[in-house]
Amino acid sequence: MTQIERKNNSRVPLSRRHIKTAIAVGIVAAAALIVGIVPRVHGEAALQKRSIDAQTPVVSIVSPKPATSSQEITLPADVRAYQDAAIHARVNGYLRKWYVDIGTEVKAGQLLAEIDAPEVADQLRQARADEETASANYALAKTTADRWKDLQSTNSVAQQETDQKVADMQAKAALLASARSNTARVAQLASYTQIRAPFDGVITARNVDAGALIDAGSAPNQGRELFHISAGSRLRVYVQVPQSVSAAVAPGTKAWLALPQSPDHHFPATITRTAGAMDPVTRSLRVELDVDSQGGKILPGAYAEVHIVPEADRAGLDLPASTLMFPAGGASVAIVDQNGKVAIQKIQLGRDFGSHVEVLGGLAASAKVIVNPGDGLVGGTRVRVSSPQKVASQGAES
Repeated sequence: MTQIERKNNSRVPLSRRHIKTAIAVGIVAAAALIVGIVPRVHGEAALQKRSIDAQTPVVSIVSPKPATSSQEITLPADVRAYQDAAIHARVNGYLRKWYVDIGTEVKAGQLLAEIDAPEVADQLRQARADEETASANYALAKTTADRWKDLQSTNSVAQQETDQKVADMQAKAALLASARSNTARVAQLASYTQIRAPFDGVITARNVDAGALIDAGSAPNQGRELFHISAGSRLRVYVQVPQSVSAAVAPGTKAWLALPQSPDHHFPATITRTAGAMDPVTRSLRVELDVDSQGGKILPGAYAEVHIVPEADRAGLDLPASTLMFPAGGASVAIVDQNGKVAIQKIQLGRDFGSHVEVLGGLAASAKVIVNPGDGLVGGTRVRVSSPQKVASQGAES
């Protein structure tokens, strides 16, 4: 083998070593590149995600719970008689005698007192005398007219004279009718000297004694009240229900009364009517309940506490008060929809329990309601939800 052949044979292994070396260097370089770039890419993605998360508002949500229907509403009440009247005189005079005193049970039409009114008696006698005069004049005019009609039928008198007699009879008839009407008026006035009960009830006040001067009328500067009567078997209970809980009351709603003298005794009652409008001064709804006097255990004029039990089917959902918003359109809440965006939902409020409220409409039980929504939170805003709270369930149990 020549020297040239030996030289060529020695170069072949050298080239193969160079290739292997180059491959190894490439692999090392690629690995170094991957190790350096991939973490950087992941870091940039994580940084971008953190930036997006930082710009997305984080909200806490709460799920509404069924509101309890056993929550009683306790309010002060005023007990009054179903029928109540002040009795005044219709004529002037002196009290001759009174027949009933306070606490006396009376029937409708029963005589309570008598007034001595000499002027009225004189007017009645005068009216009756005038009626008798008018009656006599009419009788004479009628007889005269009848006679002239008979004479006129035989042409003994002129038709004109007969017509005058008939007209005179008709005038006397009108005067008689007027006299009778006046007699009836004065007789009615004279009947007012007897003070009678307008309905069945109990006399709760007597303000006059025999011989006292009585002035007719009921105005403040006129006659004073003689008696006061109340029908005490059935009573009305008046309650002013605040607007915040007015949605929980309606005719037919059950309630019960408690009195200071018997706090452990419950007197059943039922709401019979409501005013149908809020008092613009007190922002409350006037409610009336009917209750039996329980044989005199409940007295007219008493103070009572009314405990109203709302109907079970009127109970709605319970939410923390911190979820409420009050824009121009009315009470609303902010909820998170399925796309993670905010939606403003208008609701109908029921009872207000302070830290939590009752929602009667406008909200689903599955809604995700945002707690403490800020003023800048508007519909369509994308939000990020933190862990749900349990405020509503705690409020419902309180």
